[in-house]
Amino acid sequence: MYLSPLPAVYLTPDKRTLIFALKGVIAMAMALYVAMYLDLERPYWALVSAVFLQVRPESGMVLEKALCQIVGTLVGGGLGLAVLHYFHAAPELALGILALWLGVNSGMSAMVRRINFIYAFAMAGITPCIIVVLSMASPASFSSDSAFNIAQARMSEIIIGALCAMVVSMLFWPQRVQDALRQQARTAINQTMDYLTLELDPSGSHESRHERIDVILESLAALNDDSSAVIYEGPEGPGRSRAATVICNKILSLVAVIQIFGRLQRNYPELMTGVMGELLANLRTDLQRITDSNDFDECYQLAQAQRRRLLKSSNDTSDVTPLEARLLKTAQEMVAELVVVLRAYNALGKGEKSVLKAPRQQPYRDPLIGFTTGFRTFLVFSIGASIWMTTGSAAAIMLMILPVIFSIMFARLPPMVVTAALRKLLKGVFVAIPVAIFFALNLLAQSSGDFEVLVLVLAAPYFLGLMAIANREVLPYGLGFCIPFTILVQPGNHMAASFAIDFTLSSALAIVVGVSILFWVFKIFTGPGVELMQYRLLSAIRRDLEDIPYHDNPQDWFNARMGDRLLRLANYEKDEGSQTRVLTDLGLTGLNIGHASLRLRGLLISVSGQQMQELLESWQRALADTFLLCAKGQQGDSFRRACNEVLTYLKGHEQAKDHLPLIEGMFERLNLTFERAATMVADSQASSKSVVTAAALS
Repeated sequence: MYLSPLPAVYLTPDKRTLIFALKGVIAMAMALYVAMYLDLERPYWALVSAVFLQVRPESGMVLEKALCQIVGTLVGGGLGLAVLHYFHAAPELALGILALWLGVNSGMSAMVRRINFIYAFAMAGITPCIIVVLSMASPASFSSDSAFNIAQARMSEIIIGALCAMVVSMLFWPQRVQDALRQQARTAINQTMDYLTLELDPSGSHESRHERIDVILESLAALNDDSSAVIYEGPEGPGRSRAATVICNKILSLVAVIQIFGRLQRNYPELMTGVMGELLANLRTDLQRITDSNDFDECYQLAQAQRRRLLKSSNDTSDVTPLEARLLKTAQEMVAELVVVLRAYNALGKGEKSVLKAPRQQPYRDPLIGFTTGFRTFLVFSIGASIWMTTGSAAAIMLMILPVIFSIMFARLPPMVVTAALRKLLKGVFVAIPVAIFFALNLLAQSSGDFEVLVLVLAAPYFLGLMAIANREVLPYGLGFCIPFTILVQPGNHMAASFAIDFTLSSALAIVVGVSILFWVFKIFTGPGVELMQYRLLSAIRRDLEDIPYHDNPQDWFNARMGDRLLRLANYEKDEGSQTRVLTDLGLTGLNIGHASLRLRGLLISVSGQQMQELLESWQRALADTFLLCAKGQQGDSFRRACNEVLTYLKGHEQAKDHLPLIEGMFERLNLTFERAATMVADSQASSKSVVTAAALS
């Protein structure tokens, strides 16, 4: 019987979910005990801190997030004290500064991919808000000492929650990032081998290739994001992190190179005879054997054998055409990259030291996205601050805190995904309110106030909420339950004297209104349009194509920047429901011609030295400009002219004559690639216009 994700979590829970929830309850109980033992004013902030650290339970992830949370809290606490010191007598100005500070942190969080770094920006942004707003809520008792005590207490509560979650993660049923990392690497490699085999399969479909590319890009993003946390897991951690980045980088090289053979096979089947036919048949057979094998040594030996066979073939060029000779060399380089991937996987699994290095995947940083994200958070806080200043209600403080946290946490997600997550989160809030009022507060009001009773009452609701947090598909339900439940119950040392149903109901209403405001802000301010963002992504690829030769290890530099760009292009087209996936194909073409340009430049420099450097710079600019023209469905002749200028120059060099046929062939392949790309985009644009016209006429 099929169950939807939420009922499945509770009716058929797995061992991982139950352990996760139990560890979370232990961490929260420990954080609450320490905060109450130190007689902090609001121990429940330690619980909120501990909840957020449970999202990824692996030791390295929790440790990295705890460090990010502590650093963000300290930075935010320092700013909060500065704002109170200079602007405590001008609340409107103080709140304006906080709104701008939140906007900056939210915008910066949109420039990173790793969730722990996003969390650091969230804590840096929200900590001064908590400190300043709670201080201003009691202006009569304000003083420098009270402001410092409030800041110290809030920072202590948050740090205690982080440290307790970290300790529990490392001591109770510890999970390691390295295990998840190895599984992610294995998955990514298997997916890549499957894609390489499919590219060489004459019967492979366009849709199947894009399905493989989509999952590869997502797997590489997950592998890259987690690779930073493994460095905290012992002395072998940094080596494992380097191995993971090498795998991410080199897989993109494999994807770039295999397209040369796949597109030749699909577009020029007449060339797939003789040496080329035998080459592709052997490649396809060995790649399939590597895909089917679960034994590392066998895979490594197969790759090495294929590499030696290609090396022997490329050295014996007496009976092959220049194009075939170059393709043999390219195939040899591709298999060499595959060997590096397998070596890196072995180093990742065994924790061995490795000299392999590659730059980490770089997130695509677009100021327009950062500004939009920052503005949304600025607006959410400003609305909450206006309501608080107008009503003076203590419960309205939640309008300026909880929605802002979620706004920054969801910063890197597309608005459509955020609005869907906020709907789930709001449902969790609606469940948390009656559970807090009729179950937790009702029982605690009748209890003796002992810590043991407090934990017994709270354990069951938290356990159920954490079960949802343990599963990505229903995580918003869990967050929407656990955090509002904590804020409504406010467990602490003096609960019995502070129960007030009117305040609890006001706080519940404030939470619902705050999340609703956040939902509508994301709904209305969706950010830059998809077409604009796609063009900006392609423009960024164009800049990289122009800059690629001027970096150390240019291929690795290019791969590190292309991963996130390709993933975003693919996600934009999937969200639009595109079937042709034209722009994803264009992005892959950019990856391919970037690698091809490096190989071609290397060949040109080897036969002419550095004498034609200025000519090559002009050629590289023409290549980059023509790529962007293709994105508009246009074909220019600047690149063909640049190629002709290079050929004219080379014809005057004696040592270049033997390579001229090969260079001409590579130039022609690139020109044909651009022509096909421009035609593909133009046809897609014409098709879209036809659909729009037909819809209008109907």
